[in-house]
Amino acid sequence: MTMNYDEIKRRIAPCGLDCGRCAGYSGGEVKRLSAELAAALGNYRHIAPVRARADAEFAYFEQFEKILNTFATADCNGCRTGGSRCPAICKAKSCYKDQGIDFCFQCSEFPCDSEMDILTGKRWRTLNQRMAEIGVEAFYEEQLKIPRYGPIK
Repeated sequence: MTMNYDEIKRRIAPCGLDCGRCAGYSGGEVKRLSAELAAALGNYRHIAPVRARADAEFAYFEQFEKILNTFATADCNGCRTGGSRCPAICKAKSCYKDQGIDFCFQCSEFPCDSEMDILTGKRWRTLNQRMAEIGVEAFYEEQLKIPRYGPIK
């Protein structure tokens, strides 16, 4: 199923990161799968200490459960909504509106010296250069074929 430009724009942030596949995205697969796993595990926390007798890692089940519940209750709607919970320091979250563009590569100042943190700085440039090369729709299709949390290039 190919998405149109406007649908893609709802999922891909101005910086080029795929909000739609982010672990914190309210409408994402990670949230859905985490909620399903949490429901399937039910009250497993009561079994975990017993299981820890044979498998030591189960002694940490409470920590796992907290992380799983955080994924299962993800509530970020993406950078374009104004209610982003993305922890990355990224000027693109607001700059794209000021510039009247959808993605950073469309800006006449790209690549600029915007404040970007270590998580997004290099990736921001790479993702936007790729979008400029092949177009937004092809970029989106390409991104779906690679892990969301792959190595930073």
